[in-house]
Amino acid sequence: MSKKQRVATRTSAGGSNRLRIIGGRWRGRKLSFPDALGLRPTGDRLRETLFNWLQPYLAEGRCLDLFAGSGALGFEAASRAAAEVVMLEANPQVARSLAANIELLDADQVQLQNMKAEHYLQQTPTPFDLVFLDPPFAFDILPQIFVLLEQGWLAEGALIYIEQPLRTQLVFPKSWQILKEKRMGEVQVWLLEVGDLDVSGRLG
Repeated sequence: MSKKQRVATRTSAGGSNRLRIIGGRWRGRKLSFPDALGLRPTGDRLRETLFNWLQPYLAEGRCLDLFAGSGALGFEAASRAAAEVVMLEANPQVARSLAANIELLDADQVQLQNMKAEHYLQQTPTPFDLVFLDPPFAFDILPQIFVLLEQGWLAEGALIYIEQPLRTQLVFPKSWQILKEKRMGEVQVWLLEVGDLDVSGRLG
């Protein structure tokens, strides 16, 4: 089994399928999620780094979490005052868990769609300010998703977070500027901005 396959199939061990929201109104709340192939929540350390980057831009923003999984990214954004979070999850069992956690948190600003990301993006677009792209690592779907997102789903200046296995090679659309890039353990992440802007002062 390759390293990519090992990362892609890793799930939390029995009894440890819980995540902790690390900031905002629900700070410290713990949420359960089921075992599912490829489901690997973004870890606390990486999530803390990401949301330190994003905090100045979250308030009142519209967020799209295209591969919600455990909900770690979407719930964290909602906890930190995002105006709206749309979660997509294709696995019915995982979607039911997300729905239960939305109810548990009374998270009125979170909407859940039990459907594939590529199907959702074929609908009439409405622009989002922040998009999370963290698909199961075995899915080679991001090039297709990039094309679909370019069809009106991204607001000018939108931020895009991508999480992939270490040494993944991606070609981004020309209008996407890399703001941050980081490697941590077996993953690498990017934060990008849409638009031909001077990115030198966007994020510290």
